[in-house]
Amino acid sequence: MSKKYKVAILGATGAVGRELMELLENRNFPIASLKLLASPRSAGQMLPFQGEELAIEAVSDRAFDGVDIVLASAGGSTSKAYANQIVEAGAVMIDNSSAFRMIPDIPLVVPEVNPEAAANHKGIIANPNCTTILMAVAVYPLHQVKKIKRIIAATYQSASGAGAKAMAEVQAQASDILAGKPPVTDIFPYPLAFNLFPHNTPLNDAGYCEEEMKMVNETRKIFGSQDIKITATCVRVPVLRAHSEAINLEFDTPFAADEARQILSRAPGVKLVENWQTNYFPMPIDATGCDEVLVGRIRQDISHPCSLELWLCGDQIRKGAALNAVQIAELLVNNNLVTSTSALVSS
Repeated sequence: MSKKYKVAILGATGAVGRELMELLENRNFPIASLKLLASPRSAGQMLPFQGEELAIEAVSDRAFDGVDIVLASAGGSTSKAYANQIVEAGAVMIDNSSAFRMIPDIPLVVPEVNPEAAANHKGIIANPNCTTILMAVAVYPLHQVKKIKRIIAATYQSASGAGAKAMAEVQAQASDILAGKPPVTDIFPYPLAFNLFPHNTPLNDAGYCEEEMKMVNETRKIFGSQDIKITATCVRVPVLRAHSEAINLEFDTPFAADEARQILSRAPGVKLVENWQTNYFPMPIDATGCDEVLVGRIRQDISHPCSLELWLCGDQIRKGAALNAVQIAELLVNNNLVTSTSALVSS
């Protein structure tokens, strides 16, 4: 009989938490038991899993005793608060927040790109930012053939990136605007329905927001290359779910668009979507609920002989968060890497 694992989801009531439950069930993850953890106000709420109703428990210091894998998606402050307890309990934490991504000895993993990094964990593995994951899956297969010299990215990020409440806010704003009422803002600083604005994370002295710098720094770490020049402009758009990205890649020598198309057509985690006759390329509505990153409109950059343009769409909640975390857990299980080394995290 194959080994089964005791799994906990920290942040089970959120959009990513619900997606994690669905993926664990649909992908037949070898679960011995599933513990759902959230804030005390959610304790007692019931959620369906594998034909049963599971009660949500309030997270506490002892909640992780006997657990093998913790899938954490409750925000950076919560992850930091419980990281040591999780590792001390002997569990491996796969964390979806930004809390540990740039700590040098904590692996930052996209299974299609750097699965080998998972073997170096000391009890914690970081899940990258959603925009970084989607871009990495799409461009790394090309980087393997010819090293990428520079990446210029522009993102078109849906409301789902800010969670279920943000999605509901955009829907309410759209109804209010269509009814001639002023839209109410709570989650976002400005109305997003029928509008767009640069990503609302804090700006650094160079004028780049946190979201843009995540793409820069995380991509370099995942690729294992600090030499890649990367710049990004991240924008919130009035789409409910699934992010889009316009990517320009510069190489040292020309990279034929047809060759890139062939490479991406067989790349893991990628689905090529191109119909040049009907001008049909990846769209968020098609990427929603899809495991793969949809890539298309691959073309030569007419302004630079060594550059390619491509367009991608990916489900932020799924591959951009929950699916990537479950795939990391599958890596651990398949390679017998679940046992934590109990290295504590400094605050």
